[in-house]
Amino acid sequence: MGSDDTDLDAIRKKRLAEIQNQQQSQVEQEAMKERAEQQKQAAMRQIMTSEARERLARIKLAQPEFAEQIEAQLIMLAQSGQLSGQVTDQMLVQILERIMPEKREINIKRI
Repeated sequence: MGSDDTDLDAIRKKRLAEIQNQQQSQVEQEAMKERAEQQKQAAMRQIMTSEARERLARIKLAQPEFAEQIEAQLIMLAQSGQLSGQVTDQMLVQILERIMPEKREINIKRI
């Protein structure tokens, strides 16, 4: 019976260590995501005017994946030196018009 208790204690300790390692790795992953988000926001503040950032924030509410794509593209353009100055609201609108899929206009005619 004594060896059963020690085996059980060893299994419990091993499982507890595994759970603690998992929690630690989750905390580290969340911290990395937070740092990456902060860096992205800092980059967006440098390359966009406040009005353009506000427009992008509204887009992010409606279409988060699309806004993430735009942010990534703008950061890549800035890093490669293809952006001259800050992106204004009007420039962002032009970019969005080129990128966004065209909406089909639906007309309903009553007979």
